[in-house]
Amino acid sequence: MASPVDTSVKHAYSSMAGAPAIGGTVGSLIGALDAFLVNGWGAKAVDSAVVSNGICRLNFASGKSAAEAHAVILVTGATPSALNGEQKVTAVANGWVEFKTDLPDGAVTGSISFKMAPLGWEKVYSKTNVAVYRPTDPASTRTYYRVDDTNALYARVQMYESMTDVDNGAGAAPLTISGGYYWHKKQTSTASSYWVLAGDSRGFYYVLGASSVSVAASSGNTALLSHFMGDLNGYRSGDAWAAALTGIEGTNYATTTGCVFCSSTSAGFTLKRLSHGLGAAAQCFRRVFGDVQSRSGNDGTLGAFPSSVDNGLHLSAILLTDGVNSYSPRGSMPGAYHCPQSGVLAGFGSDVAITKGQGVFAGKQLLSVQIGMPNAGNQGLAFLDVTGPWRF
Repeated sequence: MASPVDTSVKHAYSSMAGAPAIGGTVGSLIGALDAFLVNGWGAKAVDSAVVSNGICRLNFASGKSAAEAHAVILVTGATPSALNGEQKVTAVANGWVEFKTDLPDGAVTGSISFKMAPLGWEKVYSKTNVAVYRPTDPASTRTYYRVDDTNALYARVQMYESMTDVDNGAGAAPLTISGGYYWHKKQTSTASSYWVLAGDSRGFYYVLGASSVSVAASSGNTALLSHFMGDLNGYRSGDAWAAALTGIEGTNYATTTGCVFCSSTSAGFTLKRLSHGLGAAAQCFRRVFGDVQSRSGNDGTLGAFPSSVDNGLHLSAILLTDGVNSYSPRGSMPGAYHCPQSGVLAGFGSDVAITKGQGVFAGKQLLSVQIGMPNAGNQGLAFLDVTGPWRF
């Protein structure tokens, strides 16, 4: 039996118990991506389980699990077998997790365990500290993404139309910089960084505080940078080329170039191809309802937060143009929202927070985290829908 709620969107962050470390270590990003995209992580054996009033509780005495409310876990070994598979967590404590179910009340038996559910991508090719990932979803563009994690402070990330092995392929992008974008992990080779990963079977966001003051348990009130790989929600029906990759074009971590929630230039934003499907990869611009040069959550286009009219938080979709010479939107960034209001950080805080949506976001849970220029003022806030689905 499938979960009674949607489980297509998964998220994780560094302050979860036992979360993979991303930091100033060669291979640390690939380790985290293997866990989040392909294998899952945080396995926990269950001592007992019971279904009562539409809720299944998994009990264990071995200490707190990695799961937090609104995260997705993968359950195995349970009888009735309908409890196995992906489940969205509704509540947690040090000795149990709970999720909704349509099964009748009763005891659950078997050799039960669970772990944080992966996105369902595949690792197509690999060698030491280099990996190629690809969505398995047949509705996706099936794009290849190569991650070279042989440097301690950053990885190099590229997008390919096809590949024959870990080092060779056709249609490599971006074209603006040889070797791919930079996804930074740490300013210096010290402790682990504060990070957030959120995605579905066709794309995901990598949000990381590369600053030297960040630690895994807290952002230290320091901004994070945000990057994306995967499919847009393309506006053209059957768009086979609506894949995107974003990142930084240099070794300097202290830049918002290519940041999904900050950047105002085409540097750091690459489309697989333009919508007509001809030629090769192309750069594009980020567009929002608000000031594209301002950071989400620090943009006064709609005034200060909370709104003087309805005490509300107002959010805008994030669009990418169909190339640098087009004003036409190619599609929207799935599950990501820009806030065209100022003063939002003070209301939500700098570390990960999950807030219940209202109005047009009723039924959604929105994850927020501080974004902007690392170690600088004038910061904003990113918003990601962790309820889903992201696709229409």
